Amino acid sequence: MAKKAPRRTAQRILEAALALFNRFGEPNVSTTLVAAELNISPGNLYYHYPAKEELINKLYEGYEAELDELLHASEGVHDVEDAWFFMHSLFELIWRYRFLYRDLNDLLSKNRHLETRFQLVLQNKVRATRVLIAGLSRAGHLDIDAREVDTLARSMVVVLTYWLSYEYVRNPREALEPSHAQGALLRGGQHTLHLLAPYLAPEQRRHLLTLSHAYGGEDRESAAAAPATPADMAA
Repeated sequence: MAKKAPRRTAQRILEAALALFNRFGEPNVSTTLVAAELNISPGNLYYHYPAKEELINKLYEGYEAELDELLHASEGVHDVEDAWFFMHSLFELIWRYRFLYRDLNDLLSKNRHLETRFQLVLQNKVRATRVLIAGLSRAGHLDIDAREVDTLARSMVVVLTYWLSYEYVRNPREALEPSHAQGALLRGGQHTLHLLAPYLAPEQRRHLLTLSHAYGGEDRESAAAAPATPADMAA
């Protein structure tokens, strides 16, 4: 059986940098630390990535490529269950590149390339969320005035983009540790989708509450105990 080819040094550097940035935060990780983690010389690292900014930009390219592919999946959302899995896929991707979101404002203030690219990311997220809302509307699962769609889509993107910052503030010592990932992602997806709740048909709203109860971590009880709307009681 042929042996697998060893990973190229450039790829190993990316993987190590991503792990360190995610764990400690990008401002707290130097290229020297990345080199030490791999037991290579700083000169070897600089050969592949002459500046830390180039290393960050390369990681960002990988994130953006994965995100663009994933956002197209919004076209296949036809009910709450589809929306649930779509949203959690987005949160899983954000978690894999969480240093971008953990240190977002600092990164944008220092990196003009990221500043311009992340503005496009926000636009693409809003566009995909509008597509999601339109799909639910066409299926008869969501009733919303056209004038409210843009505000709802942007509100969902705000929660999606800044949820990990909220998790970090509520639990700075542990929130971004891998052992807490599942709970943070479930809560983020749940709270983002609950912005749809006032517009959902009664059956779909009940299904959203059921999913929240089954998968929503520590927020299960609050989701299950949410007051019924007049539409729910009439159903």
